[in-house]
Amino acid sequence: MSDVVEYVDVSVPIRTVYDQWTQFEEFPHFMQGVQEVRQLSDTMTHWTVEIAGVRREFDAEITEQLPDERVAWRSTGGSRQAGVVTFHRLDDRHTRVTLQLEFEPQGVVEQTGDKLGMVDRRAKNDLKQFKQFIERRGQETGAWRGTIDRPTP
Repeated sequence: MSDVVEYVDVSVPIRTVYDQWTQFEEFPHFMQGVQEVRQLSDTMTHWTVEIAGVRREFDAEITEQLPDERVAWRSTGGSRQAGVVTFHRLDDRHTRVTLQLEFEPQGVVEQTGDKLGMVDRRAKNDLKQFKQFIERRGQETGAWRGTIDRPTP
């Protein structure tokens, strides 16, 4: 398994940043390689991605969601991955978004890309693109303020 931790500071209030992040179907606007995300239910999403010419589809379950604090997920099939995005209020108009991602590279291309730091750079760039997306808009495209409690072991 490989780990990525990246963050970006956004010049937008935490509520707006969090609300925008819950709009998973907007991810193709700022995440390179993400072709489509469909929200199947409050806790399930379906992803279509293309990375280095390899197209993949997978489902991801949202395992925890606390408004203005965090969104955590894990894949439910295919390549294994899990992650969490946390939101930190810096002041009334600034928010830090931190991404922690754990994944298992599949095949030679993904393993090589991981060793060369390509996944870290992609994550950093995707967060930068998210920052530009939400700062240009100044407001979210929608919101979901529901809570999904962490599963008990």
